Amino acid sequence: MNTIRSICVYCGSSPGRDPIHMASAEALGRSMAEAGIRLVYGGGTKGIMGAVADAVHRGGGAVTGIIPRFLIHKEASEAELGSLDELHVTDNMHQRKHMMFEHSDAFVALPGGIGTLEELIEIMTWSQLGRHAKPIAIANIAGFWDPLLGLIDHMADAGFIHTAHQVRPLVIDRAEEIVPAILAAAPHPAEQEGSDDIKRM
Repeated sequence: MNTIRSICVYCGSSPGRDPIHMASAEALGRSMAEAGIRLVYGGGTKGIMGAVADAVHRGGGAVTGIIPRFLIHKEASEAELGSLDELHVTDNMHQRKHMMFEHSDAFVALPGGIGTLEELIEIMTWSQLGRHAKPIAIANIAGFWDPLLGLIDHMADAGFIHTAHQVRPLVIDRAEEIVPAILAAAPHPAEQEGSDDIKRM
């Protein structure tokens, strides 16, 4: 039984300098649409964020955007947001991240900036603490996340990650391989029972 019906994608609201990042975002969006998996994302229509959403839409997939009110005019326009299948406007970033968690069965981090990094680290922290068993994938496109992966290894070697077995993100180099890897890693429904704990944190 497939327990992955939606995937939250963390990514940048700018395109970056390397065209491979936009191409990878589009490839991931196509793959999600083909698999019938809903996109849950930050609601922006620019950069990598917009590329993923556009690709899912073009492929006939569904898109849920979750955006704080103060970011609407920075990352999108109200008219553009009206094209989403589902839109949630939150009061702040904390509500946004919590709602993204609640609406998602898995998580993917494409290349991005500090916000993307913060979202990835938070969802990994919740996993380390045993608050959820949802798959997490790091899209290491062109080695983008190598410095972070090296830092995590360094922290583990230094004895600061004591429950490393709880943090096992999938590290995937090609966007086309992300959805198949997440589906293969999907937990049994019984394993997800603890996921509700996070809603009460």
